Amino acid sequence: MASSHAEPADEPAGAAGGAGDGTGSGETAVSHPGHGVVFPRGTDGRRSTTAVGRAVVAAALQNVDPAGARAARQEPGWRSNYLLHFRRLVEAGVGSPDAAVGMARAGLDALRGQLMVKSVDGEVPLADWEASRLPEIAQVRGSAEPETELSVPYRGARLRGDELRRQVDRWVEAGVAEPTVAEAVGAVLDHPEWLRLEGRTVAVLGAGAEMGPLIPLLRWGARVAAVDLPRPAIWSRVLGAARKSAGQLVLPSAKAEADSESAGADLLADAPTVAAWLADVAGHDQLVVGNYVYADGAVNVRVSTAVDVLSTRLVAERPDTALGFLATPTDVFAVPGDAVRQSTAAYEQRSKTAKILGRPLRTLSGGRLLRRAYVPGADPGISDSLVAQQGPNYALAKRLQRWRATVARRDGVLVSMNVAPPTRTRSVVKNRALAAAYAGAHRFGVEVFEPSTSNVLMAALLVHDLHTGGGPRHPEPWQDEAYAAVHGGLWRLPYAPRSVLGLAALMGAARR
Repeated sequence: MASSHAEPADEPAGAAGGAGDGTGSGETAVSHPGHGVVFPRGTDGRRSTTAVGRAVVAAALQNVDPAGARAARQEPGWRSNYLLHFRRLVEAGVGSPDAAVGMARAGLDALRGQLMVKSVDGEVPLADWEASRLPEIAQVRGSAEPETELSVPYRGARLRGDELRRQVDRWVEAGVAEPTVAEAVGAVLDHPEWLRLEGRTVAVLGAGAEMGPLIPLLRWGARVAAVDLPRPAIWSRVLGAARKSAGQLVLPSAKAEADSESAGADLLADAPTVAAWLADVAGHDQLVVGNYVYADGAVNVRVSTAVDVLSTRLVAERPDTALGFLATPTDVFAVPGDAVRQSTAAYEQRSKTAKILGRPLRTLSGGRLLRRAYVPGADPGISDSLVAQQGPNYALAKRLQRWRATVARRDGVLVSMNVAPPTRTRSVVKNRALAAAYAGAHRFGVEVFEPSTSNVLMAALLVHDLHTGGGPRHPEPWQDEAYAAVHGGLWRLPYAPRSVLGLAALMGAARR
């Protein structure tokens, strides 16, 4: 989850590391305040993130849901009521692959048509953003032997082989992960030679991310191009891990030697330059561009747009480029009928105490608390796990990534986009309210993962996707998103997730 900022006007570039959802880096920030990708100025001279959000959502809906587009365009309380409009972006695409892809294209075009690039010389459209002088290519080769089998740290143990298969089966049985996770993880266990990713260079954008795959990939002996801000604290950790690993790390640097004082690049201010640098670094390898960046508030939209510019330019220049994303579980998804059936059964079989307490709580809250998650029999169902406090800018930044994955798949690009579990990253636990909600989440059947488990598991799913053409192809984009989703239980709860969030926080606060 991410904290929301109020940035109705000229919002300053802020440092990241606020309340993330466990899928952002918790590190990405802006080292050139106000430069790079910016929101456009309105007629009053102010940069309104609300105006852009409304316009982009309306543009995405226009051809498939004109009434929804009109409602978004005329929404006066965008910052509090955006949840409904982001839900419509999912609902309108269910049942029609062309509608889903069309919405994604329209939304991407609208966003990229509005945002600008600001420099000391003025502002230009994103299409006119040019590269500057390329940084040097610094390298570190690890001294360890590569790990030759998949192992996942979990609750103080390191699971491998049949032990890992059994744990994945337990997650599936508990409703923490979709059944297809067992299929994907099992394939990687059956093919340990996949882990090294021979012939590929994986660009990890947001190299300091707790949820990113940098550490597992290096342990498996992969070649990784790491990009993050020029912050010595980040690079000291990254370089230290690389030297103890079995992989090869390449990084942008002011000089050819790898040291924490010279390393790094600012994607928000110089994405085209980083794109050109990555093309040079990859050489004859297949380039995999993994997006693990995160920032607070409106900066999240800006940096996500910068990464989108970088990614699409690389795909245009190198058509075999693959794209990797992590989707947040706290979003809206269409989910299989099987998830609806499990949720419905859990609701109907809830304890007598839960039924007795539930009725007055629903009445006193005006129906907001302890609501059932789905209409029984829905197929697909709509799992709405958006959290209002995340804010519309966070929702837009994450939807931008899902849209790009949808469009890229349709255009024949190899895409890995996996729903990651709720995770206790630093950016989450430093927020007291979110830390309390996570502490109480287990009371309602949600499992919150540790970062060490999440990043290895998500890295394994990335490896699976890269070796299977992006995983199985499905008739509709929502089914691609649902494949191998590790949502922590949010899709299969007996209750709508937002209707128990406050109660989980109260229980978690008491526990803490």
